[in-house]
Amino acid sequence: MSYFIPRKPWRGRIGALLGILIMALSLRPAVSVVPPLLGTVGPELGFDATTIGALAMLPPLVFAAAGLATPALIRWQGAERVLTAAVLLAVAGQLGRAAVDSVWPFLGLSAVVMAGYGMGNVVLPPLVKKYFPDRMGVVTAGYVTLLAVGTAASPQLAVPVAELADWRVSIALWASVSALVLVPWAVQLLRNRKARDGDDDGDAASAGPVAAGAARAGSARGEGGTARAAQAPPPHLQHLNPWRSRVAWGLAIFLAGNSAQTYVYFTWLPPYLTGQGVDPAAAGSALAYFAILGLPVSLLVPLVVPRMRNPIIAVVIFAACWAGGHLGLYLAPTDGTWWWITLAGLGQGTFAMALLMMNLRSRTQHGAAVLAGFSQGIGYAGAGVAPLLFGVVQEATGGWTASFAMLGVCLLVLLAGAVMINPRRCIEDGNEGDGEDGIGDGVVDRIEGEGSSASSARPREEDTELQAQAEGRPPASYGERRG
Repeated sequence: MSYFIPRKPWRGRIGALLGILIMALSLRPAVSVVPPLLGTVGPELGFDATTIGALAMLPPLVFAAAGLATPALIRWQGAERVLTAAVLLAVAGQLGRAAVDSVWPFLGLSAVVMAGYGMGNVVLPPLVKKYFPDRMGVVTAGYVTLLAVGTAASPQLAVPVAELADWRVSIALWASVSALVLVPWAVQLLRNRKARDGDDDGDAASAGPVAAGAARAGSARGEGGTARAAQAPPPHLQHLNPWRSRVAWGLAIFLAGNSAQTYVYFTWLPPYLTGQGVDPAAAGSALAYFAILGLPVSLLVPLVVPRMRNPIIAVVIFAACWAGGHLGLYLAPTDGTWWWITLAGLGQGTFAMALLMMNLRSRTQHGAAVLAGFSQGIGYAGAGVAPLLFGVVQEATGGWTASFAMLGVCLLVLLAGAVMINPRRCIEDGNEGDGEDGIGDGVVDRIEGEGSSASSARPREEDTELQAQAEGRPPASYGERRG
């Protein structure tokens, strides 16, 4: 009896793979490249405390607005067109703000950049689900890792590039990475069109979301045999309401708790350590080290967590790392500093889990878009005020105790969200009953069917098989059918 299930070949979707990975690499540099250059940019453009604060608030707030708006755009125009629009906005904004001579146009164009990348944040999970339902763990690991690479690389390169050329070149440089995203997607969309028109029948099976397997699964997955069919969810799924979904709220709460801690570290870690007597250069290196630690966990989480029966175990481990980092930095910031940064940095695995859950807690491309948009919209809106509150509380109390206690509250928020998304349930299921297990058991035993109630109550064999492949295990029925 054989349990081996051959995966779909990469052929026919290499363009989508490269497009997803390059887009992930370009999502964060535009945010993290500016702070290291403020010493030069600030006096030239006229930045003051207010405008610096506004610059820090832009990413989470614009990401939140884009998160709530993008799912409707995806439903209207399709994921690929929305990604193209996102890239064009980001490139135009980056080139524009590198050419301005005053602070307010710089902030306005920065908002344009963030709008583009906010749309990109939302469109990546449904694209992974559309083109790689059989390899979601591997592709998610790749794009989350490159997202972390971009976050860590741009602040490291910002000052050296500015010294070699100019701060404007340093800021505009990352627009070229964004523009590069369009090349593989142009190739992929051309292949999709040929397959749809019947000009390339040999590649039809790979011209969309692994179209041959998805076509067998039917439109209940919203991932039919052509790219156009994949963009249109079944009628009963076209109006998913995330505001009434326990899964959507759970993921939004989980992401808010995670991102609030991350934003506080990126904003306050260097000044906090400097105030405690740490050398400013060492404090800057500590922030870079914190960012780099996101790389290994981003790579491992999407490969390991889908195989776990109860993913909340991983959340607890990462939460313990966050807690250890917070306590160490509060109680002994100058003794064992690097140990505390290491613990907090490893806690960033919760962000990779949030991105992974956008696909594992949805069954269709449309569901993934709705879940990604809602969770990021609400999550980033909630997290965006955390750095401001952290500083306000410290200034009001004259010490750091209450501020670090606020980080403890963020951890509790994260854990509450984890409890809500741990059961085996998808956003398409509404709030009907909780699954008894975690991710590792496969799809929920209910597929939205188009026929009788009996057909909607039983899982589709192909859907279960596809989910099993994504999780790196054979479905239970495979050996019985083949054996």
